Amino acid sequence: MSTMTGLLEGKVALITGAARGQGRSHALKMAEQGASILALDVCRRVSTAVYDPATPEDLAETHSLVEKAGGKIVTGEIDVRDLGALTEFVRSGAAELGGLDIVVANAGVNVWGGLLDAGDEDPWDDTIGINLTGVYNTLRAAAPLMIKNGQGGSIIITSSATGLKALPGMIAYAASKYGVTGLMKAAAIELGQHEIRVNSVHPWAVNTPMGGMHPFGESILGANPSFVDSFKQVLHDPPLAEASDISDAVLFLASPLARTITGVALPVDQGNTIV
Repeated sequence: MSTMTGLLEGKVALITGAARGQGRSHALKMAEQGASILALDVCRRVSTAVYDPATPEDLAETHSLVEKAGGKIVTGEIDVRDLGALTEFVRSGAAELGGLDIVVANAGVNVWGGLLDAGDEDPWDDTIGINLTGVYNTLRAAAPLMIKNGQGGSIIITSSATGLKALPGMIAYAASKYGVTGLMKAAAIELGQHEIRVNSVHPWAVNTPMGGMHPFGESILGANPSFVDSFKQVLHDPPLAEASDISDAVLFLASPLARTITGVALPVDQGNTIV
């Protein structure tokens, strides 16, 4: 019978986008529950997103915090669009830490821009490349190792409330996150024969550099009042989720507590997708 202490004892977890925000929170939560961590982040600007990107210093801080929590950790500055570099990092890191049991495909960008807003700096290619192709590459790099280990495992993909209910003003982001939801369901069917569970989490607004409202987003909503209804939520305390709220859901899906759950798109969204 599982307990809430040491749920991931002896497991190895790969987490992308781990330098800060949700990725760092997931790494710490899993390390506290006994997992060793493979943590990667690109640590430079790779899109037209208006918020500052994570830095090498952020990733180093994640490394330090995981070690302080008593966990083993291997880090790397990797772009999830680079399948070769990603595959080599996962292979070598898994060999160093003793396997691979859990994958959290979390790396992503949030770029505001509607269908009619695209100009010379159209965010489409970067957003789809990082948010969707990057998740596909992560699964391609990790799943063969998990199958070879023969112990099953759990894959959790970070989608978004926007992957269940399209939001105006961020059309590339919505397309990428809907794509991630479909990828999750197809992968759950394909990998189930290997006892690998695949699920996704769908946050709403989260208190991270990426997750809050930005001036360009506010200007889009101001110019298009009909868009505002799409951004309502049922729960307002707190008005923004914390990264740890999402980590609790990720931990559940990674753990034996969710051993019969696969192919599920789990909203962690303060009720945004039901209004």
